[in-house]
Formats: sequence, C-alpha cells, structure tokens
Amino acid sequence: MDLYRTGLYVPGDRPDRFASAEGSGADLIVFDLEDAVAPDRKVLARDAVVEWLRGGRHAAGSAATGAADAPSVAVQVRVNAGDEDDLRVVSALPEGIGIRLPKVESAADVDRVASVAPGRPLIALLESARGVVDATEIAQHPTVSALALGESDLRSDVGGGERMLEHARLTVLFAARAAGLPAPMASVFPAIRDLEGLDADTRRAADLGLFGRMAVHPSQLPVIAAVFSPTPAEVAWAEEVLAALAAGGVATLASGEMVDPAMRARAERIRSLVG
Repeated sequence: MDLYRTGLYVPGDRPDRFASAEGSGADLIVFDLEDAVAPDRKVLARDAVVEWLRGGRHAAGSAATGAADAPSVAVQVRVNAGDEDDLRVVSALPEGIGIRLPKVESAADVDRVASVAPGRPLIALLESARGVVDATEIAQHPTVSALALGESDLRSDVGGGERMLEHARLTVLFAARAAGLPAPMASVFPAIRDLEGLDADTRRAADLGLFGRMAVHPSQLPVIAAVFSPTPAEVAWAEEVLAALAAGGVATLASGEMVDPAMRARAERIRSLVG
C-alpha cells in the first residue's frame, strides 16, 4: 500500500508553478483540474497538465530547481466529475498517474470512470453524506486504490462542526482499512497562514488513524510531515519491540511493558517511516 505523508495540490492552469510543486518535497503532487480552476479556464488547465506530464516533467523540474535529477514523486490528476474528456486525456498519460475522482457517491460512479479510463489507480473523493454512508461499498470496488474526504464540500452538504468531521473521518477510515486500502489522507486545511491550527487539526486526524495530509501551499508541508514522522522515542520503542519479539512469544521490555506478536505490525510500520 502506498502511504504518503504529504500531498500538494497545484492548479492546472498555473504551469508556472508545476516545477516548484514537484520540487517542494511533497510525496504526492495532485494536478487540479477541478476546484482550483475557474470554469472558463478548465480546457486550458487540462491542456497544460497533459503537456507537462507527457513532456518529461522531471527534466523540466530539475532545470527549474537546479537539481541534477528531480526527485521522483507520486502524481495524480483531480478531474472534474462527469467530464469524460478529462478521463480520456488522463487515461493516455504515462502509466502510474492516478485519477483523483471528486464527488463519488456510489460504486456506479466508479464503474463509469473505469469504463473510460481502465487500469488507472483511482482515488475516490467522498464529499457528501451519501458518499460517506456508502464508503464501504465504494472502498470494495476493485478499481479504487484509496479513499479520501472532501471536507469543505461535506460541511456544505451536512453542516455541523468537528464532531461531524470526526465521525466522517472514522467512517471512511474503517471502510478503507476493511477493504485493505491504506488509511486515508486528511483533507486540506484551508487557512494557509494558520500553521498552529494546521498542526492541531493534523494531530487530531492522526490520532483518529488517518495518515498524511493534502496541502494547498508548500509552507504547510513541513508541519504535516512532522506530525506523521515518528519521534525518536517511537522509533526506539519499535526497535525494542521487534528485537524482543525475534525470540518469539510474549516478551517484556526494559520499561516493564509486556509485548506480544500483535504489536509487531505497529512496530514494523513505525520503522518503515524512518528516513
């Protein structure tokens, strides 16, 4: 399963930002054809993203950032719901570029996309009450590789505040994990300058079990990355647990904590996040 600490949206009609986005250090870049683009600029945005992703984006990114080789990052394109032209052009892009599909409310929505762009990794964005209620069915669709919440749209649809979002986050988390999908990334935090608020809300999401977060500005990335990076104490605990369990059975740590094989997966996950 692919786990990304940080993701960054970049508007599809701002090709001047593409290289800097890919050089931002984010684990995932999402080229946005939807909410970040005005209706009269969507065709322009689609053409710009296609040209960039077909034309050796990493080489261009290297020239812009001064790096010898631009870092390889995961790439997705957020299309417009119901726009088959978006789907057709993305389906012709290099293999591995995922489709971030907004406003998914049912498995039938995924079927329609799969028929136009078969074989593409598909991230289903759930942005309504119906989408959240049907999260389990959507997660089990064989085309879906991850779930995500669109929290701003969900607030508009449902109303409510933090308790509503907490319920939605947990619902989507359990649907994803039950289907064998990675823990969803948290949605964007729109207050770009409020880094303290970003930190607090990201820690709430992490405490619920979400992993990683999308950003709308590179300044948010270090805050998000810090929340989802293990502390030295957590790394030391994981190493001690794995060493203790190597002998098999139940073991006791130096702190007196009893550990058993049920803790192995958590310790291995922490160790995998180092670096």
